[in-house]
Amino acid sequence: MNPNDILAKAETLRNNLSSGFRDEIVKSLYAEAETIAQRAVKTANEKRYDFDQKIDRLVTSPLTGLPIMLLLLAIIIWLTVSGANVASDAIATVLFGFGEWARALFVGWNVPWWITGFIWDGVYLGLAWVVSVMLPPMMIFFPAFTFLEDLGYLPRVAFNMDWMFKKAGAHGKQSLTMAMGFGCNAAGVVATRVIDSPRERLIAILTNNFVPCNGRFPTLIMLATVFVAAGFSPALTSIIASGTVVGIVLIGVAFTFLMSWILSRTVLKGEASAFTLELPPYRRPNVSRILYTSIIDRTIFVLWRAMQTAAPAGAIIWILANVPFGTSNLAAAIAGWLNPFGILLGLDGIILLAYIIAIPANEIVVPTMMMMYMGAGMMVDGPSSSAAIFDLLVNGNGWTMLTAVNLMLFALLHNPCATTIMTIYKETKSYKWATLSVVITLGTAFLVTFLTASVARLLGWA
Repeated sequence: MNPNDILAKAETLRNNLSSGFRDEIVKSLYAEAETIAQRAVKTANEKRYDFDQKIDRLVTSPLTGLPIMLLLLAIIIWLTVSGANVASDAIATVLFGFGEWARALFVGWNVPWWITGFIWDGVYLGLAWVVSVMLPPMMIFFPAFTFLEDLGYLPRVAFNMDWMFKKAGAHGKQSLTMAMGFGCNAAGVVATRVIDSPRERLIAILTNNFVPCNGRFPTLIMLATVFVAAGFSPALTSIIASGTVVGIVLIGVAFTFLMSWILSRTVLKGEASAFTLELPPYRRPNVSRILYTSIIDRTIFVLWRAMQTAAPAGAIIWILANVPFGTSNLAAAIAGWLNPFGILLGLDGIILLAYIIAIPANEIVVPTMMMMYMGAGMMVDGPSSSAAIFDLLVNGNGWTMLTAVNLMLFALLHNPCATTIMTIYKETKSYKWATLSVVITLGTAFLVTFLTASVARLLGWA
């Protein structure tokens, strides 16, 4: 038999193997290695379970592993929600105060109003919003995430979720990249380098945007606080809002599995690769390494990319709000053109325009909406209390609960920001995959919001 016949026969036999054949080989290798080690290695005091194994019996258990993961996620989100608001207000006060001082200086120098407005009410204000909104959540989330990584817990997350990703035709390590996406989807895309299989890495890249990054948290938190938590006592507001955001996050995780399953059986169809994971021992976290990794490698890297795209977005917002068109301005005209399509999705034209403008950075969605709802010529913070925001949106601009629910879904599922799209292109070296990432997410957002609005109207809920 010649070599080609042997290879052809091997290919035929390989296709008939069960999906768990590789796993069985790996298990047998490790079982044999354990048997040899037990015969060859002796310890003075043998214990059935050491400290690491006792912890792993809880954190990797089929019964307690997933609840512990959800609890840790809820704690991190609660810390991010509660702590970021205070820091954001402080940073915004400093940055906006400097902007007002610089603007007054330009006015005193008799600089033309359009130059002053373009620079300070447009470009600078866009940058100030992104920094004040994006920096505090990253300064909380990334250190917390890096702490769990340095502790040795994250491989346990991959172990717990491997079977779910395997059923979806994806790789167990995708859970790590998905977790990184909570801080920033661009960082999550970069983190897919840990996946060796090109096919499964592409699945992880194309679905990472279904978990909300910290840029989308301000929108989700505002809606959860104003429309869900407002009916509870002030002491419970942050807890209820955090619980609502966790619920939205779980919906995003469900869409990650669904889209991974669809991709693995269509455009990225192929054979799943073997996933052998050795759980490292738990170790004492290194504070200096955590701070360096979370601040230098992650926070500053992501923030700098966001600032590069936020500056032109701020300029565009100012131009649209200050260029006259008919009886109003260009922003109002475009929002009016988009309004019929927005209503079809259970939203409105202003929301759609805000998301078009916010493609460079999701952090500016809320101030852009508030600017247009209040008829201002630049990005504004909006009302200071939940009741005032509720009055502006519901009584002033016709929002309903359907609007709030569909905006939560759209904020969760919509297209990646410009920073993430750029990162996808750099990681894949392909315009095709970068474009497909936009088509998949935006198409899903349109379909889900349209179906939700249609069902709600059919049942008389809207």
